[in-house]
Amino acid sequence: MRRLPVYLLLDTSGSMRGEPIEAVNTGIRVMVSALRQDPHALETVHVSIITFDADAKVVTPLTALDELQLPHITTPQSGPTHLGLALETLCSQVRREVIRSTAEQKGDWAPYLFVMTDGKPSDLQMFEQQCPKVRALGFANIIGCVAGPKARKEDLTPLCDHVVALDTMDSAGFTSLFKWVTAAISGGNRSMGATSTVSLPPPPPEIQIVL
Repeated sequence: MRRLPVYLLLDTSGSMRGEPIEAVNTGIRVMVSALRQDPHALETVHVSIITFDADAKVVTPLTALDELQLPHITTPQSGPTHLGLALETLCSQVRREVIRSTAEQKGDWAPYLFVMTDGKPSDLQMFEQQCPKVRALGFANIIGCVAGPKARKEDLTPLCDHVVALDTMDSAGFTSLFKWVTAAISGGNRSMGATSTVSLPPPPPEIQIVL
């Protein structure tokens, strides 16, 4: 069975401390629970979680849904938003984990990338250097979410195929967001090397597509 890799890049900088990061934890649980109820997703979807603040951490390497043990994601007291470092880490993981097609076998389906942040990348130069490298990896869709009043869609435009805005950073908002991400993932299964991105399902009212 060909795998559908899904990478989640989650902002855990100091500004996400408290209710926002707890809402993200709730949203991820909702997403994984919903995907596990989809027989096709249960057979194909593999999830990786990478967090970024002053450092970038591979919290969960690419893991099958039925084997996934969800971590409880936390944040430091304060700190920067090193999204560029997270993208460099992501590139290393994708090259190591995603199976490419060869003449002898079909590899994984084109992976999905979901990036959530509430602020501008602190390592802007590195972020700008990494964006074309990430886009060259052959993702079926790169979806960005800017959450809260300080986040701007312009910050993720160089990286993402689509950017959505989430005004409220509470549990209800993030739950709606991850349910929508679930629907997008369920429409995956696109071969590596496809020239156009996968279309997205209509978002709920709490979420605005801004790109």
